[in-house]
Amino acid sequence: MPRQLGDLEDAVMTRVWQWNRPVTVREVLEDLQQERSIAYTTVMTVMDNLHQKGWVRREVDGRAYRYTAVSTRAAYSAALMNEAWSHSDNPAAALVAFFGMMSAEQREALQDAMRIVLPDLHGTPELPPDEAADEAADEPAGEAAGEPAGDPADDAGPETGR
Repeated sequence: MPRQLGDLEDAVMTRVWQWNRPVTVREVLEDLQQERSIAYTTVMTVMDNLHQKGWVRREVDGRAYRYTAVSTRAAYSAALMNEAWSHSDNPAAALVAFFGMMSAEQREALQDAMRIVLPDLHGTPELPPDEAADEAADEPAGEAAGEPAGDPADDAGPETGR
């Protein structure tokens, strides 16, 4: 389970994640120097440490290395949340407190994520767009056009499509 990145490690990994391509120490250094005074050897050491910890892989390019992220920032964030939650003596209370701290946008993102990982209210998993289109073609015209079939109270309402 990963431990939280230090400030400089996070600043370096932020660039690696954002650029989403193999990067050199020099590229990261030049970008970091726009915000702070920092030495080449410091950035090189941090990137080597990130490699040793398994956050980046590297390949030789001439006399230097090119570094690539092993996983995404989203995966890192999820691992940190899981780690914190798993250490709670009351996981349900921790979740309630966490949800209470969320902004409206974060709650909306949570709802979107829940639609992806959990079955919908009718117990049918959400289909990828191409399969959903195939299934809609098999429905009667009224249902495919979005008109409710049967009791309107059973209809959970239209999806927002976000």
